[in-house]
Amino acid sequence: MRSNETDFLPVLGRGKHRSPRRGACFMEMASVLAGERWSDHPACTHPLLAHLARLVNDFTSDRSRQRLAQLIPSVIGLKSSDPRWDHEIALLVATRALPYASALRRPTVAVGILSCERLLAQSEGRPLGSLRPSSQEALDQDPAAAGWAMQFARQMGSEHITRHPGPAILEYAVPAIAHSRGADADLILHDLLVSAIELCQELTKAETAVEQAPEASPLAR
Repeated sequence: MRSNETDFLPVLGRGKHRSPRRGACFMEMASVLAGERWSDHPACTHPLLAHLARLVNDFTSDRSRQRLAQLIPSVIGLKSSDPRWDHEIALLVATRALPYASALRRPTVAVGILSCERLLAQSEGRPLGSLRPSSQEALDQDPAAAGWAMQFARQMGSEHITRHPGPAILEYAVPAIAHSRGADADLILHDLLVSAIELCQELTKAETAVEQAPEASPLAR
């Protein structure tokens, strides 16, 4: 790290900043702590987790944003090339946002849940249309939104999907929480980011366990 840019810790603020002397967002500070080039898209963190951190940073109020700073070290090193990370992060955000979103936003959030479940079902080899209990529970809270989302998903199919829906889901779900929960939104967004970090930590542990597992001996096969 260059001392002339990191002699002090900048106050967290919204948006991008040209240098630490002009302030920093969550991920810009992460780039500094990771010893990387100043950027709000550092290589030290999974892109979708970083996207969530930027959104939470920007939609948290000025009075509460500094509380996010304690989470910054936790995102450093959380990354993977496994596409399931994108599915898992997006699903977590969508299921968490659904009960908080306004009635007009819930059908779209529910579509996000179904999209992630379809991607996870394909990677896990389970039947398309099957849902995890947490997703089913979230959708059961608003049958009207769930029904609309299911009809929409059937009509659209999966052929139209050309890129992962994760960024779009986050960009819709985080504002849905911020705009509908008033004074509670800061705490909800903070807890959402904490949950996403914990999820990625668990995914990292699972990947490490697989990599370190000894191959079965011929006698054990």
